[in-house]
Amino acid sequence: MRVFLVRHGDADADIPDGLDDEARALTARARLAIPAHFASVSGLIGVPDVMVMSPLVRAVQTATLLAQVLGYEGTLRTTRKLFPDGPVGALETLLAENEGKSVILVGHQPSMGSAAAHFLGMSSFPRPVTPGTVIGIERPADGGAGQLFLYASPGQPVLQALEREPT
Repeated sequence: MRVFLVRHGDADADIPDGLDDEARALTARARLAIPAHFASVSGLIGVPDVMVMSPLVRAVQTATLLAQVLGYEGTLRTTRKLFPDGPVGALETLLAENEGKSVILVGHQPSMGSAAAHFLGMSSFPRPVTPGTVIGIERPADGGAGQLFLYASPGQPVLQALEREPT
């Protein structure tokens, strides 16, 4: 199973009048720049079987841009399991429902970094998960520690492996 963890693009700092943080949208600059970043790694991602996103505006916008770049024509599903403080265990259930598929999860920090560490069998993810970061993990069918095959943070070199923590 291939799992892609994607942190939403850079969001406006201002919260729209009368609304909560959930309504913060991507910046105009992010809406223009993030598709090129996604296009640069689209060959490593391919067209997924499933895309699931947080219902917060900035995650929905990011997922929509990513789907367009990848040519994904399926349903963009939303779940509260991808909220910023969502528990990693909730994502295990979501992945179990999609075993054997290529799944993209679009969410927030700190949950994307925590999920990456969990799926890789690490205590913490050793790289920054900045806005727009894409993390690709190959997970074994037995649910054991996965293998990172993609780490792409905007403006940084793409990595296809990470140094493992000493045990």
